Amino acid sequence: MPAPNVILIEHPVIQTKLTELRDFTTDHRKFRALLNEIASLMVYEVTRDWPTRPKPVQTPLERMTGQVLARRVTLVPILRAGLGMADGVLHLLPDARLGHLGVYRDEKTLEPVSYYQKLPPDIAETEVLLIDPMLATGGSGSAAVSFLKKAGVTAMKFVCLVAAPEGIEAIHRHHPEVPIYAAAIDRQLNEKGYILPGLGDAGDRIFGT
Repeated sequence: MPAPNVILIEHPVIQTKLTELRDFTTDHRKFRALLNEIASLMVYEVTRDWPTRPKPVQTPLERMTGQVLARRVTLVPILRAGLGMADGVLHLLPDARLGHLGVYRDEKTLEPVSYYQKLPPDIAETEVLLIDPMLATGGSGSAAVSFLKKAGVTAMKFVCLVAAPEGIEAIHRHHPEVPIYAAAIDRQLNEKGYILPGLGDAGDRIFGT
């Protein structure tokens, strides 16, 4: 069962595409396409509780009042693998601004190392989606959440495809109020910090490296 404040999106279309994504025979071109498709589909659930405001509009027949998002949106991929989900999210939220956080995991210590940050100046006034295909140890994700909090962000969600229990625990240990949206919660991490069964190194599979 998902942990508290973890939303598991088990839609059958998402699960079908995720199964294709996991297959080691899926090449990087197909992997990128599937990743973007899944990210787009997840947006519907991730944004379900966002506030809206009324907006008058003239239809071909009469004037009425519709609804639009109440706040601007900022999408923040964790470099580099998070970029693989960005186009899929932007397909549904084309007006979103794009921030970037460069955080990588040291292969020996498994600790996060920050190397790049570029965010919109008014990010604190927006809805923020922090995206990364994998939530493994949670070190990079937790560091990214901390950086966004320092920038004043209060409305934030972490969106990933596959999460490990260890990563969920790490995020919630430091940031229990931040909801995590995932398409799957896998069994565990191996000794190198990779998710099992997982889908391999998402960055390498996205970029063909």
